[in-house]
Amino acid sequence: MAISAEALRMKASGISLSDFGAGEPHFATPQHIKDAAIAAITANFTRYTAVSGTPEVRKAVVERHATDFGSNYAVEECVFTTGGKQALFNVMQVLVDHGDEVILPAPFWVSFKDIIQYAGGKVVLVKSDERENFRVTAKMIEAAITPKTKAIILNTPSNPSGAVVSPADLEAIVRLAHARGIFVLLDECYTYLTYAGVPVSGGSFTDCKEHIVVLGSLSKTYAMTGWRAGFALGAKQVIAAMSKLQSQSTSNTTSFVQKASIAALTGSQQCVVDMRTDYLKLRDRILAGFKTIPGLTCTVPQGAFYVYPNVSAFFGRGGLNTATDVASRLLSEAGVVVVPSEPFGTSEHIRLSYAVSSDVVDEGVKRMREFFARLS
Repeated sequence: MAISAEALRMKASGISLSDFGAGEPHFATPQHIKDAAIAAITANFTRYTAVSGTPEVRKAVVERHATDFGSNYAVEECVFTTGGKQALFNVMQVLVDHGDEVILPAPFWVSFKDIIQYAGGKVVLVKSDERENFRVTAKMIEAAITPKTKAIILNTPSNPSGAVVSPADLEAIVRLAHARGIFVLLDECYTYLTYAGVPVSGGSFTDCKEHIVVLGSLSKTYAMTGWRAGFALGAKQVIAAMSKLQSQSTSNTTSFVQKASIAALTGSQQCVVDMRTDYLKLRDRILAGFKTIPGLTCTVPQGAFYVYPNVSAFFGRGGLNTATDVASRLLSEAGVVVVPSEPFGTSEHIRLSYAVSSDVVDEGVKRMREFFARLS
């Protein structure tokens, strides 16, 4: 947060920055989605809706998911939420009691840990191996299960590493959890941004639906981060409990955002294909740039739009001892905005979002190369 605040101050002062910090698409929301929202406002669709979303938006969610992943959720098994984060928060509150254990692979998205702890749960970290591309396996998850395990969080593709759980491991984890009465909470925020093979959802294993909760978002898929449009799919009793909790907090998601979301989910999906194609080019561009920086190593992310390079080779040089030191100095001395890895559960990395223009990639890599060269 301190680095973000300093970046904002520098921008306001007119200082040129190469900003890889924000975890959101650089694309504009597709026009047909914006048009649907405008039409809804013009038609005065601005009143309350059902807490869990209109039947139409929930129908659009379940049908999109069924078409793409072979799931079979009913409208009553869907709740539309104010962003994917609300879906995660609500499901954690209704499932996790004090003392329950929740398995969380590391590195992890920063909110997971705090949301688990806020619900009274105990975080059980499963550390993935950078040498294995941060891959999470069923064997690793099984080794962490205890009689107190209530849930397993899987974020695939991963923020921050871009790692993807293989289809075989995903199925094995879902079936293992189902057999033991453990919930699998599937954060599918980046599912459509998978670069190796066909995107897979744990929700496709329909015989295990009782212990699966799919947590989805339109934010990254359709460049709709500020619209705050998310959803959850799960067993009817879980969704009912989440809706009841939502009724006492935010109530329904903004009415005209639901109309825009219907347009996104039911309209042409070519925009998703086009954005994914561009992200893949940007990923390869930034990875090629990293190869020109001696000492910097980086896994090849299989999804999302983040790279997670290891900067430990520079520890001990020029007063750098931590990832936060590196991030802070890159900002102050090179004008490059990155996020240090400590909040993600590792200590030797920085996260960069390559959801930026190719010019920003090139300039940012150049600045990083010059900064690290000065440390030699």
